[in-house]
Amino acid sequence: MIDDFRGPDVSRPKPRRIEPLEKTPQRSIQELAAEHDARAGQSQTTEGPSEDTPEEPAFVPPNEIVEDANEVKVTPVNTTSAVKSASRFFSPRWTLSRKWTIAVAVAGLLLVGGGSTAAYLLTRPSVKGGVSVTKRPAKPEPKITTVASTLSGLQVDPSVNQRPVFGVMVENHDPDARPQSGIDQAGVVFEAIAEGGITRFLTLYQDTQPDYIGPVRSARPYYLQWCMGFDCAYAHAGGSPEALADIRSWGTKDLNDTPGTFWRIPSRYAPHNLYTSIPKLTELAASKGYNTASFTGFARKKEQAYKAPAAATTTQTTTKKAAAPTDARTAASSIDFNISSGAYNAHFDYDAASNAYKRSQGGEAHMVVDGAGNQAQITSKVVIAIITSFGTASDKHSQYGVTGSGQAFVFQDGTVTTGTWSKDDTKTPLLFKDASGKPLPLNPGQTWITALSGTDRLVYQ
Repeated sequence: MIDDFRGPDVSRPKPRRIEPLEKTPQRSIQELAAEHDARAGQSQTTEGPSEDTPEEPAFVPPNEIVEDANEVKVTPVNTTSAVKSASRFFSPRWTLSRKWTIAVAVAGLLLVGGGSTAAYLLTRPSVKGGVSVTKRPAKPEPKITTVASTLSGLQVDPSVNQRPVFGVMVENHDPDARPQSGIDQAGVVFEAIAEGGITRFLTLYQDTQPDYIGPVRSARPYYLQWCMGFDCAYAHAGGSPEALADIRSWGTKDLNDTPGTFWRIPSRYAPHNLYTSIPKLTELAASKGYNTASFTGFARKKEQAYKAPAAATTTQTTTKKAAAPTDARTAASSIDFNISSGAYNAHFDYDAASNAYKRSQGGEAHMVVDGAGNQAQITSKVVIAIITSFGTASDKHSQYGVTGSGQAFVFQDGTVTTGTWSKDDTKTPLLFKDASGKPLPLNPGQTWITALSGTDRLVYQ
């Protein structure tokens, strides 16, 4: 037909007839991958290709097939089939093989894990020196569950102030009663002459529970009166006739020498070997109904050690600074009580490190010993000298004016304060006041009180 248009005289080779290509059905990538996996699976089940099975043609990607076809003839796209093919491509049906499914799952887990790790790194607490620093809420401060002891002023459990107060008579005969035991654990100690210049101690206990106190000796009226100002249970071994009569008439909580509560030690001879303990006295007191004590303790304050004023200087400075407050108290670091004679006179040295006073008597450190043989020097937080009348009865026992009032010299914090003492009657407490008549507060801890017959028997510096 082409020749009819050109004419018979035109000589030109005839074009080659091109046969239309057979239309190849379009398949999705998922179908091709599934077919490939199926073929690979079949090949793995046998050792090699079978003689009866023809060799499979090489796999040709769909895009190459399309490119080859386009080189020959452009086939119009069937819109309907394209839409159907697209719908098959986005079909929700899962068509991947088991191997591909595992690969996709692993990739998803890696993505999720990576995201979690990144979130942790962005939000984790700061790290310093390889240690994670985490801010925790501050713990509330513990509540204070202690109170000041009525006897000593030291911090104790509230139940301690409900205990009875025990007053124990301890002798000081030189050398038979020395060293004594338990005096260092007393809250308050009274010192006075018993007879013949020999001193004796009334030791008061409530905070502490020493199990070895002695040697225990006899009663005297003035010790009894000081003791009753603390509503104490009075432990003694006999006493002067006047003191024994006073115990009955004054209604004293009497804890006289009782077997089982008091015992004698073999290392000393009588009467310097009688001992007792607070646990034993507590049992005896409970059997008599002495289970508590009601009294007014000394006024107390916080410790404030003395600071000497700075030495004057002539250095001229251009900058004026506010002067430090001057401690107006009178310093006193050495105290001497000339009570009777050399063996019984007492001396106190102020120890700034402990803000307390180390006691000596007879020219030697006043030592105490416990039941295990351990020794220590008596050290008191407060030392007081009370000036009172003194005399001797017809039976040669001492007499002191305990009620009324008089001068008092209070040593604490390395200083001395002059004031007064007063005691209205046998059962009322002993009070200390400053020069203006206000209560004179004392440091918490052991208070040592010595009765002197005059100010001439007191020396301090």
